[in-house]
Amino acid sequence: MSQYKINTNCVQAGYTPGNGEPRVTPIVQSTTYRYTSGEEVGKLFDLEKDGFFYTRLGNPTSAVVEERIAALEGGVGALYTSSGQAASTLAVLNICGAGDHIIACNAIYGGTFNLFGVTFPKLGIDTTFVQTDISPEELETKFQENTKAVFIESLTNPALEIPDIEMYAAAAHAHGVPLIVDNTFATPINCRPFEFGADIVVHSTSKYMDGHAVALGGVIVDGGKFDWNNGKYPGLSTPDDSYHGIVYTETFGPAAYITKARVQLMRDLGVTPSPNNAFLLSIGLETLHLRVERHCENAKKVAEYLNGHDKIAWVNYPSMKENKYYNMAQKYMPNGTCGVISFGVKGGRQAAMDLMDHLKLAAIVVHVADSRTGVLHPASTTHRQLSDEQLVAAGIGPELIRFSVGIEDVEDIIADLSQALEQI
Repeated sequence: MSQYKINTNCVQAGYTPGNGEPRVTPIVQSTTYRYTSGEEVGKLFDLEKDGFFYTRLGNPTSAVVEERIAALEGGVGALYTSSGQAASTLAVLNICGAGDHIIACNAIYGGTFNLFGVTFPKLGIDTTFVQTDISPEELETKFQENTKAVFIESLTNPALEIPDIEMYAAAAHAHGVPLIVDNTFATPINCRPFEFGADIVVHSTSKYMDGHAVALGGVIVDGGKFDWNNGKYPGLSTPDDSYHGIVYTETFGPAAYITKARVQLMRDLGVTPSPNNAFLLSIGLETLHLRVERHCENAKKVAEYLNGHDKIAWVNYPSMKENKYYNMAQKYMPNGTCGVISFGVKGGRQAAMDLMDHLKLAAIVVHVADSRTGVLHPASTTHRQLSDEQLVAAGIGPELIRFSVGIEDVEDIIADLSQALEQI
């Protein structure tokens, strides 16, 4: 499918039915697969032959979305996981162990921040968090002898900061480590991190890729260009005793990283998605290019409306020219960023909560980035335990509203905001 453009790959990549076979990707709701030769099954377990033998490691329906997303991102392979959190976890554990260190932006999704800052240290993996806008000189000082990866988000959730991907990639590569980019908010429709030097891309497919807000999922995509034979990654470049001494870089070449993630980590940790969720994701991916365009178009109009309203203190949307990250957005996402905006309501916490409560079309939801417009007041929900002073320190003022603009008619979305604003 690589000869097709990205919009076509959203619909076609990963599945080509044969004569008389289903036109739409079928759900293979099975844990197991029949073979007529024990020798053939043995070759599957020795990684000498491709095929499905147990759904924990792979499933025909899941394989479709893996191939499709790999095509969209321009990678050599992908691994579909049970959630975005699982994807981030496996992406790091595939190359890091006790005694290792990673560098990550501090504005990343809160769940990932906790994973890196709380859970990974319990496993012996330490993280140094840095500001998104860190200078190359200061970033250089954060690398340690045991640094094994750099992790950023192409568009941070929920702060909507945009890191200089090329700068982070150059710094990582100068130290012989890969750059991992979470591309969930931008999606490959608006940003292709591999083209700017990234080595591994992860997604929470539960967001824009799925679009329906019905199926959890995550994915790891391997760019296939990083040199894992540089002495820092023995797990990839030396024999794996659990597979009779196989060396991933020798046997699988550019796909060494993603193969190891599947046959070793997925095998042992079992963060496996259901075939039914894979099917739902495949349906969502078919319209990704259409929905992302509408999300961005609507969000920009909503941001412009709010920016001129006398009850709004500020608006944060990177596609607006006055935004701090506008130039970065033009460099990495010239066709649009995402459908999520944030804004501050004059009057602080109570005014923000009142606004949220008066919205009718926009639903109060913790989820973000699906087809329906959703709203959340972080200070009274996800960050409820923090004082106003602590909220400001975390970059989440008590007046902040996170607004996930859907694909409804934008005039209805703006009218909903207008009637709510009139009541506060």
